[in-house]
Amino acid sequence: MPAPRTHAPSISCVMPAYNEAANLPRVVPQVLQALRALSPQVELIVVDDGSRDDTAAVARALCAQHAELVFVQLSRNFGKEAALTAGLDAAQGEVVALIDADGQHPPALLAEMLARWRDGSDVVYAVRRTREDQTRLHASLTDVFYRLINWGSRVRIPAHAGDFRLMDRAVVEALKRLPERNRFMKGLYAWVGFQSTAIDYEPLPRTAGASSFGLRGSFALALTGMLAFSTAPLRVLTLAGLSLSLIALGYGGWVVVEYFAWGIKVPGYATLVVALMFFSGVQLLSIGVLAEYVGRIYEEVKQRPAYLVREQTGTGLAAASAGRAAAQAPLAP
Repeated sequence: MPAPRTHAPSISCVMPAYNEAANLPRVVPQVLQALRALSPQVELIVVDDGSRDDTAAVARALCAQHAELVFVQLSRNFGKEAALTAGLDAAQGEVVALIDADGQHPPALLAEMLARWRDGSDVVYAVRRTREDQTRLHASLTDVFYRLINWGSRVRIPAHAGDFRLMDRAVVEALKRLPERNRFMKGLYAWVGFQSTAIDYEPLPRTAGASSFGLRGSFALALTGMLAFSTAPLRVLTLAGLSLSLIALGYGGWVVVEYFAWGIKVPGYATLVVALMFFSGVQLLSIGVLAEYVGRIYEEVKQRPAYLVREQTGTGLAAASAGRAAAQAPLAP
């Protein structure tokens, strides 16, 4: 059983933001207040993922008001997975929390997460109780996705667990060692392992605006996750090919028996056209799935960075660390 942790750790909180200018002035003070209640050494890292509104200007203004705030602006929109990676790379705390900028993740839950960390958990992740803020189609497709991605996989990705979580420094360092460019963070959290604990939560209403991550974005992320963490599509194609071959052999045997037993002529045009169209569709689908995997390999071998930083403002825990080092340095004789 892991030994309990009794000290007050330094805490980094990573907040990816895309077009969240209206939410940051409300959410940032709330998160900082929750963090300050947990530790005297905290930092909040806001990562602007190429926003098209005034997110960058609002974040700079907030940096001037709060010494614990660090603003990282990426050179363009790389996606939330890359923004989370940039935040993890910049975080310096002993524990690192991830929270959204739209206000739907309750900051009060950070206290319970830290309590679970003190009890010995390396990862504490929040699981949604409901998906009432999504359409029935979106929620149903999400359920199907988790069933598919966990089918036959040795690494189980918890269903309905998002990015809202708290992690020990050892977990963060393990995530930083993973080099892939097509990142599916929910899968990476599960892949690195460590002692994990789940807690339930109910998402809050968005503070302002509407989510820019709709069904299309969810589908693209699901495709990335499926190709990155599952060989299920390839297995399905293998089973489909085997099944179709057996069916074709069986049908061919039946035609031969029918011809010699009853003298019925072999069906012609309609059967051939339907069979050709069906098998051509299966072949094109197979090639398409293989092309998706090959495309991911092509992107990985180029070894381009997952993100590029345009600007970084604020020092966060770096200033506190420098201050402690200066205070502990021996005086010159």
